[in-house]
Amino acid sequence: MVQELVIAIVAAVSAGALYTAAAAKVVKQYERGVVLRLGRLRNDVRGPGFTMVLPGIERLRKVNMQIVTMPVPAQDGITRDNVTVRVDAVIYFKVVDAASAVIQVEDYRFAVSQMAQTSLRSIIGKSDLDDLLSNREKLNQGLELMIDSPAVGWGVQIDRVEIKDVSLPETMKRSMARQAEADRERRARVINADAELQASKKLAEAAKEMSSQPAALQLRLLQTVVAVAAEKNSTLVLPFPVELLRFLERAQQPVQQQPVQQQPVQQQPVQQQPVQQQVAPPQTGQPQRPAPGQRPAPGQRPAPGQRAAQGQRAAQAQPRPGPRPPQTSSGASAPTPSPPPVPAPPNAVPARPSRPKPLARH
Repeated sequence: MVQELVIAIVAAVSAGALYTAAAAKVVKQYERGVVLRLGRLRNDVRGPGFTMVLPGIERLRKVNMQIVTMPVPAQDGITRDNVTVRVDAVIYFKVVDAASAVIQVEDYRFAVSQMAQTSLRSIIGKSDLDDLLSNREKLNQGLELMIDSPAVGWGVQIDRVEIKDVSLPETMKRSMARQAEADRERRARVINADAELQASKKLAEAAKEMSSQPAALQLRLLQTVVAVAAEKNSTLVLPFPVELLRFLERAQQPVQQQPVQQQPVQQQPVQQQPVQQQVAPPQTGQPQRPAPGQRPAPGQRPAPGQRAAQGQRAAQAQPRPGPRPPQTSSGASAPTPSPPPVPAPPNAVPARPSRPKPLARH
């Protein structure tokens, strides 16, 4: 009898221990417990610590209240300026209402993940490529608002959304690299031009100061020689002053530009000696010869011998070419008196007309 009583007590204690173990629950600090009694939600949400539930009647579901970091898978999309990109992001959220997270949505993690992917594709289609690359803060805020609007009813609060990476096609990367290189080169050229302008102004001021003191230019030349010869060089570069070249050029200009003086050719005037003409009396029985300058009468015809003699005398009587007549201001030659013809002896050979000597050229 006593043994049966002891066994019953031990069985009751064991059953109580098992019931207590099944009913006892521990909720951690970062968790909240949602109790469902016979499938109905209890208004009280169990806080962190030890709590008891009725086994088989009540069911305790723990909800994590920590901030969850969830990566959003990379999404392919086409931007508003028709560029294909691949964007991935990360989302930070936490549960603020444990009961709503359990009752309103089946799996709030999966729901938030799908909503983030859909919102990311929508943001890609509404934005330009430049916005995705340079204006990410604005896109992050827009993406956060798009995800947070439906998540409020699920008891979830979106803490932050960040776009991690934007993958571009290789062709687009090369184009952007060329554009950036061209922009850098443009800025470098502008900077170099500005530096050249400032240096030219300073050099102009230095040249103005040196022009007043010629010794300053010589001192500057010596400084340049010292700077070049500072190292152990076998070749010494000595600058040649440009002013010396200009001086030599100016010195040669008067010699080259001096006009060539033409020496006048002295021409000796032709001395005309009077020749006495003796007219022989006409002989009987011989035809009379006409005087020089006279034509025979129409009825008379000279003999053949007389024709040859007259042609020889006419050739000898031609005047020699003399100096050219002077020209007037209008360009026409002024008339000059021609000397009288000088008869030559009968047996003389006709002389060739003399040509004027050419002018000497220097």
